Amino acid sequence: MNILRKDILIILSIVALAVALVGVDSIAANSSTNSSSNTSFNSTSNASSSDSKDKKDSSANEDSDEKTIPEGITIEGQDVSGQTVEKAQKTVESTLGNTKGTVFKLVAGEKSVDATGKDLDLCIKNEDVAERAANYGNEGNPLYRFKAHKDVESGRGKDFKVSLTAKNASVAKYLEKNKSSLDTRVVNNGLKRVDGNFQYVPGTQGKIVDVNQSADKIADFISKGWDGNNSQIDLVVETKDPIGSQEELQSVHDKLGTYNTDFSSSAAGRAKNVRNGCEKINGSIIYPGETFSVTEAVTPFTAENGYELAGSYENGTTVETYGGGICQVSSTLYNAVIRAELEIVQRNNHSMIVSYVPKSADAAIAEGILDFKFKNNQSTPIYIEGYCEGGKIYFSVYGKETRDPNRTIDFVSEETSKTDPGITFKYDSTKPAGTMTKEQGPHTGYTARLWKVVSVNGQEQSRNVFNNSTYKPGNTIYAIGSAGLAPDAKARIDAAIATNDEGAVRAAISGAPAPTPTPEPAAPEAAPAEGEAAPQ
Repeated sequence: MNILRKDILIILSIVALAVALVGVDSIAANSSTNSSSNTSFNSTSNASSSDSKDKKDSSANEDSDEKTIPEGITIEGQDVSGQTVEKAQKTVESTLGNTKGTVFKLVAGEKSVDATGKDLDLCIKNEDVAERAANYGNEGNPLYRFKAHKDVESGRGKDFKVSLTAKNASVAKYLEKNKSSLDTRVVNNGLKRVDGNFQYVPGTQGKIVDVNQSADKIADFISKGWDGNNSQIDLVVETKDPIGSQEELQSVHDKLGTYNTDFSSSAAGRAKNVRNGCEKINGSIIYPGETFSVTEAVTPFTAENGYELAGSYENGTTVETYGGGICQVSSTLYNAVIRAELEIVQRNNHSMIVSYVPKSADAAIAEGILDFKFKNNQSTPIYIEGYCEGGKIYFSVYGKETRDPNRTIDFVSEETSKTDPGITFKYDSTKPAGTMTKEQGPHTGYTARLWKVVSVNGQEQSRNVFNNSTYKPGNTIYAIGSAGLAPDAKARIDAAIATNDEGAVRAAISGAPAPTPTPEPAAPEAAPAEGEAAPQ
């Protein structure tokens, strides 16, 4: 009963205080109104009351714009007493400027990056803090206002805090940009082949940053738990376990398909590219349903990635590029894969014929343009073994054999058409007049198809077209020196070029009369380049 009486007395005291404050405010307001009314009574008519109201409203707005902050008020410890809201706002903005160089260590597992306040696009969350400081003691219920006035009068004052946060969109963009430095790629359980036997190799977990949740966490930390100093923030990561159990991988022991090609005649740079590309594919494991991209496995074609300049096809000509010869790697693998009867997802023939595999049995790749992809259509993992030995490149596909042991497959190439190459003459201002140099030998054009032949117990059961290919002809290219070439000599050469006869052109260049064209035995065809093919 005594406790209840005390509670009632406290409530009555608060109410009385509130009523008293309201009364004080009302008296002050009435006094101000009466004073204003008495002063202007004789000079103001009742008819102008509407205009007077408008003027008062306008005056109130001007007063708001020029409102000053009470004595004893600080923002983040800086005295803003007597300042206008506009001036105090500069103090608020200076707080933000001081955070641009602050370092936030963003951690994702064992990886991290250092981001500055500028990187995270820090911004002010409570932008109305200067306005609130100016209104201190004039807002809220009467009790709160009374207390605020007493605090100011007693010198206790009030310090307003600036609340910061980070813009989620900017943080997310920063995290996406630095994902490669933060993510830990999962390494699946695998195999390695040692002395003809497979050994199990355990993988490692991956940790992938959840960009959106991490952006929210960073913004929340800065607005609620940050003390203004350099800080560490643990990002939200998704843990990915390696796939492929030891039991599952132990099922890989049968050779499903194998193939080899010869590169012993290749120049040193090209030979190195073949070996380098083979090494990058060797040991690859493709799990059921996964697609393997040869281009992704062997690129980029740069010196830093182990490649050298060597011949490759580009727009119907042979040029020197980093990685020249890599298509022998993809073509050799292609032939091993089709004999394992994996699913071919993407395959392209070269623009011109190559010599290291039969027609229509090649698979050209070109970084960012062409790819050779295949899919593991088996129920068990696939292991790719690749190595170079004795000037040859070998690929074998291992897995679990489920096919009939009496069933065999073969692939047969068929040439379906042939197009003879022509001759192209071009002027070269870097070479002296009177010279003609062969820049490229001829390449015959073909169309071809590859047949898949299935036999059981030595008896052919089916023969189906597996793919079709078109190889464009490549002309013999001659460069005619034009440095110092006289106009009349050029006119004579142009007329000879129009006949498309090599003998006539040579005679025109030497200044001798053009010989009567006579049939000549076909020149031996130049060995085709064995590099990568760009699209034609």
